Order: sequence, then structure tokens, then C-alpha cells
Amino acid sequence: MCPVQISTTRRPAGRVLATTLAAALAAFLPTAAHAVTAPHAGAAVQDAACGALAPGASATAKAAVDAACSQIGVWYSWGGGHGATPGATYGYYDGSDPDSLHDNERKGFDCSGLMRYAYYRATGKDLLNGTADDQFHSSHAAARFSAGQGTGPLVPGDLMFWGSGHIHHVAMYLGAGKMVEAYESGTHIRVTGVRTGGDYAGAIRVNPQGSPTPPPADGGTVFETWGTSVRTHSSPSVHASVRDTFSGPTQVSVQCQEHAETVTAEGYTNDIWAKLADGSWLTNIYIKGPAQLPGVPDCGGSSAPPPSGGSKAFQTWGTGVRTHSQPNVNASVVNYFAQPTTVNVVCQAHAQEVTADGYTNDAWAKLTNGSWLTNIYIKGGAWLAGVPSC
Repeated sequence: MCPVQISTTRRPAGRVLATTLAAALAAFLPTAAHAVTAPHAGAAVQDAACGALAPGASATAKAAVDAACSQIGVWYSWGGGHGATPGATYGYYDGSDPDSLHDNERKGFDCSGLMRYAYYRATGKDLLNGTADDQFHSSHAAARFSAGQGTGPLVPGDLMFWGSGHIHHVAMYLGAGKMVEAYESGTHIRVTGVRTGGDYAGAIRVNPQGSPTPPPADGGTVFETWGTSVRTHSSPSVHASVRDTFSGPTQVSVQCQEHAETVTAEGYTNDIWAKLADGSWLTNIYIKGPAQLPGVPDCGGSSAPPPSGGSKAFQTWGTGVRTHSQPNVNASVVNYFAQPTTVNVVCQAHAQEVTADGYTNDAWAKLTNGSWLTNIYIKGGAWLAGVPSC
């Protein structure tokens, strides 16, 4: 399976010190202490057998091959590689495959996440942001090849797909009967022989245009926008003068972000704005990623909105922290916080006991959106001061 999802890591804060092992949280949030590393100590080491093994590939395709090969030995992780920008991320347990139980501890890629990353590095554009099925039907295909053609017409960098009706897997052809792939949970990115039997569905050749991803400007973080006729402004308000207009999706370099004017557009509401490298401001609604962009510092402007509905504001810590529909780590995920943020707590209750990052606590906080967050990841006492019981 190659889904689109995002995941996690974190760090310690003052809580009840654990006296038991953290194995009880294996399906919860991955931690730096418990993260499972690849055989190459986490480094992206290129395999000697991985590369463009035949002629005919464009410069773009060769760059994509090099990018995919640079990840040899990195973990397959279900949902990995589908963060706000292409790159390895922690995965998650898919709920049905026991082999994926520890994918939330493994930073890596699923099959489509690896292909997305490879062509992002090769073109500077997020062309393949989606599942294997989405990539098979991509509008960026310059050529298509049927299953019956086998590998005869393929050149390095072409994407090979498997699935009957719905595509469930993708790999990159290298030439000489070899391909590179993120295969399944419990394995690492590898070079293997091509498989053109079974439910092999054919291949596509990605349009060989674009240039390698430029480095972030002025120390910023590169993100991709979406939508058409998107405007940037001289200050974080839609009423401020227009600085630029993006006719379509493009890359922007974000310096910092802050809470400012609340904007409702395209069915979304957000009060967070991003300051770009040229000094202009763009509502985060039109930047791919969560409402609060991961890895981007605060601009030092206005703080988070005041608590509402009688709630009390607290700060979280850690990265990739999840909230749930019930006070239980096995309940469905409602939201995730890519970075420390402000949360408004309505009440708290004793529920499932959680062990994480060396702390154990059975207290959970109910947030204003109705979701629950273990108190382990909220700064303060194990039982939050000034918050009533639910």
C-alpha cells in the first residue's frame, strides 16, 4: 500500500517518571530514542548497483534515478514521504498489516513517497504528490507503456506500476532488468529485478522538464503553493496591498510565520500567515502542509488567539504529536502538531495510561475541537493546573 499521510518524533518534559518500558506505546508516536535506523546509520548511502544502467534517459530522469538511489537502505515506512514537502517522514500503522506496526518508528518512504521525492529532487517541482494510483494517472506523463510491452521500450527513470483496476505499487526502472523500490513494511529501499508478470500494469515516462530544486533563499524553508491567482500582501492581511500574484502552484521560501488576520477561503479557515523571502505575506491556506507549517519559526508577531469557550491555553512540546477522537492512543487521529504549538484545554480526565519518552501518565486533556491529547505532551504538571475535570 502507498497512502498519503504524515507522521512524527518528539522530546522530554516534566512528567511522572516511567518505571516501565515504553513498549506499550509501540503503535503511538515514534521517538528519537526508539526510532529504528537504517543499516547505514541513517545516512543516505548510494548502492553500487543502483544507478542508470542503460542509455536513453534524459538528464531529468538520470537525476531522479540518482535521488532514488541515494535512499538505498532507508526504511520502507507506510505513509512515509508524504509530508508538506517531499522527503523521508515517519509512517504509521495501517491497522491491518502487522508488519507495519512499527512504521511510526521508522523514518523513510512508501513506494509512491520515494517516487515523489526522486522527481522533486530532479525537477524542483512536486509533480508526483499522491498515491501510486495517482502517479499512474499523472498528467505529467510524457509517454505511457502497456504491460504487454514489458521493459522493451523503457529507459532509466521510467515508473513501473502494479495493480488490477486500482494501482497499489510503483517502482523506478534502472535498466538492465533492474529497478529501485520501497517494497513493503519491514524492508529497506532496495534494487531488485523487474517483475513484469502477475498484476504488472505498465509504465509511464515523466515529462523531462524542470531543474534541480534550488536551495532555500535567505535561510528560509521551501514549500509548494496550490491554487490559481493566489496573492501575497505587504502585511498579513487580505486588505493590505498586493505584492505578487501566483497564476498557478509555485515554490515559495518561507522565513517565518505568525498568527494574524483570520482568513476563510476554499473551504478552509486559518489565522496563520507565512512571511516570504521578499518580505511579502501569504496566508498558510494556500501553502501545502498543515495549518501551522512544520520547521518554520514564529516571526515574533502576535501570539496565538486567546482561549475560547472557557478553555485554558497551554503549550505543547515535541514534534508530530497526535490528538485523538477519544482519550486512547488507539482511537482515530484527529490532528497532529508538526511543531510545538498552543492548545486550548477545556477539561481533563483520567483514562488510558500512556508511556512515552520516559514518562507515564493516565491524564488526558480535551481540547476545544473535541479531540484528546495525552498530558505527557503538554507543558505543566502531570495534572494540569487550573483545568477542571471532565
